[in-house]
Amino acid sequence: MTRGLFLVFEGIDASGKSTQARRAAGAHGAMFTFEPGDTPLGTDLRKWLLADPTPMEPETEALLMLADRSHHVASVITPAILQGRDVVSDRFFASTLAYQGYGRGVDLAELRAATDLAIGVCRPDLTVLIDLDVAAAAERKARDSRDRFETSDLDFHQRVRDGYLAMAEQYGDAWWVVDGSSSEDDVARAIEARIATLAWSHA
Repeated sequence: MTRGLFLVFEGIDASGKSTQARRAAGAHGAMFTFEPGDTPLGTDLRKWLLADPTPMEPETEALLMLADRSHHVASVITPAILQGRDVVSDRFFASTLAYQGYGRGVDLAELRAATDLAIGVCRPDLTVLIDLDVAAAAERKARDSRDRFETSDLDFHQRVRDGYLAMAEQYGDAWWVVDGSSSEDDVARAIEARIATLAWSHA
């Protein structure tokens, strides 16, 4: 059986990545999934991570994210890919490196090692980074006081964005960066032009 394609969308909050991930999945008949929280276990972890106002150490936050990801990979992503189904995910391992590593200051070497443990050999065929200026992202979406990430200051989100761009440079052809400041349709057309060349199982 042909292995399915694994495509990941990344970006700061309000970059438009969730919308574009859903559009890409729909256009190519792929399974859409997201992190954190797209499993019954993940739903509980997402509540602790996003909605619970209890103060949390950056390392604790990172480990909860990785617990969600490990379960997500084992129960959703890998089975689908091995069955020959294409998968499009809204966030994957780069989110933890960007938010908890670059953003919160968790040691990147230790975080990468923990990430390798969580995801094993599961790696995206391509990561699409929708890049957007932090100030522009802040204008797009009112802050949600229940979300520990969206209520973080602009400096935090700038560190996250800088981390994403650093990873895009580091990972080379495994990543592709698109300007997210254009209209939703323009961004979608640019993304489609790039991902149309991938080996979709259900093209």
